Amino acid sequence: MEQSPVTHSNRTESGRGAESTADLLRRLLDDASTLIHKELALVKTEVSEALSEAKVAAISMATGGAVLFAGILVLLAAAVLGLAHVVADWMAALIVGGIVAIIGFVMIQGGKKKLEPSAFKPDRTQNALRRDKEMMQRRMP
Repeated sequence: MEQSPVTHSNRTESGRGAESTADLLRRLLDDASTLIHKELALVKTEVSEALSEAKVAAISMATGGAVLFAGILVLLAAAVLGLAHVVADWMAALIVGGIVAIIGFVMIQGGKKKLEPSAFKPDRTQNALRRDKEMMQRRMP
C-alpha cells in the first residue's frame, strides 16, 4: 500500500510542526528557567547590597553613640570643674555624680515599667470586644 505524495507531504509537515512545537516548548522552558535563575541571582545581589548598607548604617550609629557618650562625659567633667569654683572639688564631683545617677535611675525605672507584661495588654481591643459582646447580647432576644 503506497501512500500518495500529498499524504506523505502532510505527515512530514505535521512531523516538523510537532518537532517545532516541542522545540519551542523546550526553548520556552529553558528560557523560563534561565530567567528564574537570573531573577534569583538579582534578588540575592539586592539583598546582599541592602545588608551591606544596613551594616554600614549600624556601624555609623554605634560610632555616633560612642562619640555622643564621650561628649556627655566631657560635659559632666565640665560641670564638675565649674561647680568646683563654688564648692570643694570632691563635693562638686559628688553633686554632679549624684544628679546623673538619679537621672539614670529614673530612666531605667521608666524603661522597666514599659517592659512589664501589663504594658503589652491590648486594652483597646479588649474594650472593643466587650462593647461588641454587650451590643450583640442586647440585640439577641
